[in-house]
Amino acid sequence: MAQGRGVRQPWLWPAVLVAVVLTATASLLARELYADDRNAPPPSAILPSAGALPPGEQPGHRDVRGTRDAIQHPMYETVRQLLQTYFDAINGKNYERWRTTVTADRIKNMPEETWRASYRSTQDGSIVVYRIETGPRGSARVMLTFISKQDVADAPLELPEPCIRWHVIFPLTVEADVWKLDAGPTGASPQHEKC
Repeated sequence: MAQGRGVRQPWLWPAVLVAVVLTATASLLARELYADDRNAPPPSAILPSAGALPPGEQPGHRDVRGTRDAIQHPMYETVRQLLQTYFDAINGKNYERWRTTVTADRIKNMPEETWRASYRSTQDGSIVVYRIETGPRGSARVMLTFISKQDVADAPLELPEPCIRWHVIFPLTVEADVWKLDAGPTGASPQHEKC
């Protein structure tokens, strides 16, 4: 008679469950303790807290930062550098530097005199890339927010405010083997509100 088959050992399942839980916990702790920091993003790439800035601190940090979703995209560093140059050019009133970041069509539609009038008093900051989406070969879209401060006279006609938070989608394209900010419908009607 086989008696071992019908006899249950009540301590077996709780012991197995405890062993599984301890193994999983130990694995998670080991992963955290021994994580490879070489792939960690630079501190400036981490999304800051989303609290409102006091008026004296606006427009906020001048470096381009990203959400965890954005920094994990393979194009993040290319996009970050492109946007950093773009915003630095606007903040520094450097038209020639701005021209290096945009397509020939955008340059044609924004000659230097128009550009200087458009960005005369603008200072941009709190720039955060939320998402990067690649499209057909040589195209991408970047979703970001930033804050602009400007004289009310230089603000958009529909929102004459000295401080504006922008939510935009910038189209990107490859031109002469280099990623550039393009003109197009995704960047034509951004959402924006008073800071």
